[in-house]
Amino acid sequence: MLTSSKYPLMSSRKWVEPETMSYHPRVSSNPARITHVFFDIGGVLGTNGWDRGERAGVCAEFGLDEGFETRHEAVIGEWETGRMTMDEYLDRTVFCVARPFRREDFVSRMKDQSRPFPDTLDLVRRLAGSSPARRMALNNEPAELNLHRIERFGLAPLLEAFLSSCWLGDRKPDRRMYEKALAIAQAQPGRTLLIDDRKENLVPARELGFDAVHFTGAPALESELARRGLLEGG
Repeated sequence: MLTSSKYPLMSSRKWVEPETMSYHPRVSSNPARITHVFFDIGGVLGTNGWDRGERAGVCAEFGLDEGFETRHEAVIGEWETGRMTMDEYLDRTVFCVARPFRREDFVSRMKDQSRPFPDTLDLVRRLAGSSPARRMALNNEPAELNLHRIERFGLAPLLEAFLSSCWLGDRKPDRRMYEKALAIAQAQPGRTLLIDDRKENLVPARELGFDAVHFTGAPALESELARRGLLEGG
């Protein structure tokens, strides 16, 4: 398992180059039982990290020009898939001109936008205690914010792997992202549950055969997990 400070807990299995990666499901005699649960992070386990609402608030606070959003959209794909660092992102979007504030102050406010959802995290803890299903993250996030959020939300003890866009090189809802996740986890789609707050991210998962839940809040998720026999006392 990768346990360096840069890539914590990505997978305990040997990495296969994306060009040659293929998905070979193991045969199961009980296809109904869920063996893997993939959680989105932003919008499910906590607030979004740097989504439109978070960006708007921070940009207003620092008085950024209206062109920021256009510059952001031009490079966010590279940042979220690990092809750009946070410093490079900021150079392209914020500090492309002289600013009357420090870079570290802006970064600090970016990170402040990440707040955990205690009720959902409690469900993950209960799931860990009542089900043998393996728990993993499947999320879109730049590496620097991802690492901050893993620590801030206390996710390392709760999830066995972080199948994140910054480390896989693809983003949801691209089909390749889900195929890589299945290959790394060695999971069968029909026995894998994806929990995501964005309906568009559930479409390719269902097309591949995933079970999927659209997250609308902890009470509804508790009912869905209990209905699948994954939670006791739900």
